[in-house]
Amino acid sequence: MSPAATKYIGAGLAAIGLTGAGIGIGSIFSSLISSTARNPALRGQLFTYAILGFALAEATGLGK
Repeated sequence: MSPAATKYIGAGLAAIGLTGAGIGIGSIFSSLISSTARNPALRGQLFTYAILGFALAEATGLGK
């Protein structure tokens, strides 16, 4: 197997590993929209927690 082929295989495996982070981020913002629809008065506080959750989910994806 050539070095170029192993490079592409590694890149593909890394992309597969990022799907968990993508699913987590989607779940966070889905919950944000649902919670804001239920209680619009807490929009600012919920958004702060959503951004924190986004940062943590993204950091786990980048750390791999």
